[in-house]
Amino acid sequence: MRDWLLGVMVWVAVVPLVAQAGSAAPARAGAVPDWAAGLQAEVATLGKPDWRPMLAYDVALHRASTHPATPPCAFPWEDTGRGYGYGPGFGHWDLVHEILDVMPTAPEHAREELLNDVRLQLPSGFLPGLYWMRTQTAADDPVIYGGQGSNQTRNPEAAKFSPTQTHPPVWVVAADDYLQQTGNDPVLMAEMLQHARLQLGWFERERRAQPDGFLYLDIVTHQWESGVDEGVRVDDTQAGAHTGYTACVDATAQVYQEYWYAAKWARMLGQDASALAARADHLRAYMQTQLWDEQDGFFYDSWVRAMPRARRPHSFEGMWPMVVGAATPRQARRLIDLWIMRQDRFFTPHPIATVARSDPKFALRMWRGPVWNSMTYWAARGCLRYGRREDARRLLEAALDDTARQYARTGVLWEFYDPMGGPPEDLKRKPQTKRNEPFADYLGHNPLLAMARMWQSAAVPAR
Repeated sequence: MRDWLLGVMVWVAVVPLVAQAGSAAPARAGAVPDWAAGLQAEVATLGKPDWRPMLAYDVALHRASTHPATPPCAFPWEDTGRGYGYGPGFGHWDLVHEILDVMPTAPEHAREELLNDVRLQLPSGFLPGLYWMRTQTAADDPVIYGGQGSNQTRNPEAAKFSPTQTHPPVWVVAADDYLQQTGNDPVLMAEMLQHARLQLGWFERERRAQPDGFLYLDIVTHQWESGVDEGVRVDDTQAGAHTGYTACVDATAQVYQEYWYAAKWARMLGQDASALAARADHLRAYMQTQLWDEQDGFFYDSWVRAMPRARRPHSFEGMWPMVVGAATPRQARRLIDLWIMRQDRFFTPHPIATVARSDPKFALRMWRGPVWNSMTYWAARGCLRYGRREDARRLLEAALDDTARQYARTGVLWEFYDPMGGPPEDLKRKPQTKRNEPFADYLGHNPLLAMARMWQSAAVPAR
């Protein structure tokens, strides 16, 4: 294995499997076996005592959000959370966060969700974004489910998923964590590699950017394929607006990561990984040289980097090369010190803000400032990758402290949070739509168990 591959091996918190025990709340009659009992036992000793009521509720949400096997899912499937008003839906990076949350205490459930997800892949390599498991139609609620002339009205089956929108390919992280924690089953690894190869081929055909790297439809059609709806970086973008500069820093980093894992799995299976590794090398070099600004100490989308400095938005997507290990150690150090851990930028009282506080576009609206705990998880994982254990703990502790305070006050978990620690229910979501406040009991962006495990395992030894 190449030295650079060894050098960026991801940190994974190793937590012993917990024996099954009693659960916090009774399972729904006839739903699924109580696979989450071990999670409830784990909560009794996980993290700070003040977090544990919230963590127990997180477990209860996992159980309540898991349904019996229903086509196209061959196994019981977990939705994005019972409070998601457009659901129930399955998949997207929400599911990845849910899988990471239950590992390693409920490994069989994690495996089933991984297989449910990747087996939605089409022969082209396209992996649908959110797969709708709802039974409602446009006639039930035309605002949410479509109206006259909508795709659903013309073809109800087409409303199960968008045939053009995928989602960030971060499922490979959950897959590799599962493989590492359960013995690297070669049969499962071979299946994961097959899905990764197919998806990478699709990205190469359908999402290549100019002059290099990859893009999401956000910049082309304002369809929120990146998972970041109405982000500040695309305010001034439209089809053809940035000819020659269309690389999204998050898409490029996430596809790089998929190449990296595919190369790792191919080597472990005795296959030729040279083409996969070479493509990863190329993308890593592109990010380090063409998406990085040395003066700012920040990674940008290619069209943003081409802007005058005074006009550049600073949104959290710039952290992704650090998260996936594509940044040099010096770049990661500067990004963490100058941006992630600065209180006037991303390290808000409840971190991390999705837009730097210092940015003129910072606002208390969805992805334009508020905190999504899943992104705090990824930021902390990136810090750990580069040896910044104390910084990872500070991020996680602050986020979990405020999430626990808000849970104690409201009794629910919120889709996103006020970076200044204010009431989440006062935040704005999408002012132009029927729903303009965060959803309550939203599970897909709250990997709180995983965050607490990481905080606990990343403790800095006393000197």
